[in-house]
Amino acid sequence: MTVLTTPRLTLSPVTAEDFDDQLALWGDADFTRFVMGRSLGPEEVWTRTLRDIGHWAVVGYGNWSMRMTDGGAYVGSVGVLDYRRELDPPFDAPELGWGIGTPFQGQGLAREGLEAVLAWADGHLPVPRTVCMIGPDNAPSFKLAERVGYRPYAQGRYRGEDIVLLERPRIA
Repeated sequence: MTVLTTPRLTLSPVTAEDFDDQLALWGDADFTRFVMGRSLGPEEVWTRTLRDIGHWAVVGYGNWSMRMTDGGAYVGSVGVLDYRRELDPPFDAPELGWGIGTPFQGQGLAREGLEAVLAWADGHLPVPRTVCMIGPDNAPSFKLAERVGYRPYAQGRYRGEDIVLLERPRIA
């Protein structure tokens, strides 16, 4: 599996050893307010961890855990996903997703990790574009998505909530 590095980050595919860090991240209500609307407990986080590990095994890509190269602090995750979400309208391309822990927000780390994964995707996935979805009130994610080349293409619904679907063309 692929390890990516940036000037400040090391991105490694999610493993079971990431569970405690993921539990802290997904248990933080400030972090989950735009993603889930509530914090997650150990059972749900363990299921997410297993999903992330299996994702790599089945499709050859998935979520990377982002850690500070200096010291190894867990920053969050970023990934190329095929979750086969039941959303309207459905995705027709690989999805990009990211999440940065509250203590690391506002430092450019999300962009650094996302740009590394997008460069990997552009070089390894034979697809014309990637997509993402963002809740309409998540201004920081919209700002980041725009900075890395995503543009809205549709309004949609996921799990009863309004979402905005965005796309980014592959850069050859």
